[in-house]
Amino acid sequence: MSNTDFALAVEDLTVSFDGFKAIDNLTLYVDKNELRVIIGPNGAGKTTLLDLICGKTRASHGSIKFKNQEMTKLAEHRIVRAGIGRKFQTPSIYENLSVFKNLEVSFPRGRSVFGALAFQCDDEVKQRVQAVADEIGLGDQLETEAGLLSHGQKQWLEIGMLLMQEPELLMLDEPIAGMSVRERELTAELLQRICQGRSVIVIEHDMDFVKRIAHKVTVMHQGKILAEGSMDEVQNDPKVIDVYLGH
Repeated sequence: MSNTDFALAVEDLTVSFDGFKAIDNLTLYVDKNELRVIIGPNGAGKTTLLDLICGKTRASHGSIKFKNQEMTKLAEHRIVRAGIGRKFQTPSIYENLSVFKNLEVSFPRGRSVFGALAFQCDDEVKQRVQAVADEIGLGDQLETEAGLLSHGQKQWLEIGMLLMQEPELLMLDEPIAGMSVRERELTAELLQRICQGRSVIVIEHDMDFVKRIAHKVTVMHQGKILAEGSMDEVQNDPKVIDVYLGH
């Protein structure tokens, strides 16, 4: 398989903070329509890796190609436009707006100042909002004020706000933190739905959840990749057992 066939090709990536290599010569390939989960102890560099991919942090060295286009020199908004969406740990929704409005303002045409002034909520937008709301399980909550949603529903709404932009790579940092058991189940189903037609990278600590959703698992340790494969392969890898049981 040539590198051009991957959705994401990260090669020889390094970033140093004050001489400390947070990411150390890391290479990672993610397929189209793949749901990849990244696990590893705290301080392994998982969140830093996402920061590098979305342009929040700049690499000291190496390459990040998305659909074969180099991303390391692009501004954050250009990376978003290229089709990469990132959800951070704390939801950033508009609490005082309805679910409908939260999704509507996330539609790409509404993003620039002029876009917002000339923005018409036409049928295309309404259909897109309804489709995304259905996908995230909030199809019957469109008029609900976002601040009144449960913790899990707020997380789904934020995923929906990213889906409005039709990203081809979606990155989620600990999406089930603080969720109820039922919300976790629904989130697993949601993630399985949204990786039809796009690649998804998830950072997660909950191993039962990882087992449910991952196509492939990458284990990070000290800024490097320690192991990669199916959940079963990774769980039985002596290096992984050593790192996890040694902590």
